[in-house]
Amino acid sequence: MNDADIQRAVNNALQKCRAEPGPLLEILHAVQSELGHVPAAAVPPIADALNLSRAEVHGVVSFYHHFRGEAPGTTVVQLCRAEACQSMNARALEEHATRRLGVPCGETTLDGRVTLEAVYCLGNCACAPAMMVNGELHGRVTPARFDELVSSGSGSRS
Repeated sequence: MNDADIQRAVNNALQKCRAEPGPLLEILHAVQSELGHVPAAAVPPIADALNLSRAEVHGVVSFYHHFRGEAPGTTVVQLCRAEACQSMNARALEEHATRRLGVPCGETTLDGRVTLEAVYCLGNCACAPAMMVNGELHGRVTPARFDELVSSGSGSRS
């Protein structure tokens, strides 16, 4: 990704969201939607356009777990950590996932293939434990099903 790609994403987000009241979060969501993350180079033009300090924009990006500062892997796996999933062995599933991938939650495998993220409720409580693979929701996930879904890249991004 080059500076022109970042600037284009920021400009698109500003055009789309700048007129909204309190547009910072919407702009950050739009940039991440287009680029897959909010790169550090996007912070200064967003701050300038909204008359905010760079520290204020960076603070929002770093505060919310949803925003990524680095590009994610080809496959993004989100494991639910909410109570319903925890009651159905989500912690054991997370331990399996971190062992299998060799990275903790919030990291990407060395080959750049898989990013593992923790989320706090996917709204699939009746089918716990739940996870998303590239935006595709899966329920009643076992370690074996985790391996199958990650290997297949279910819902792989293009």
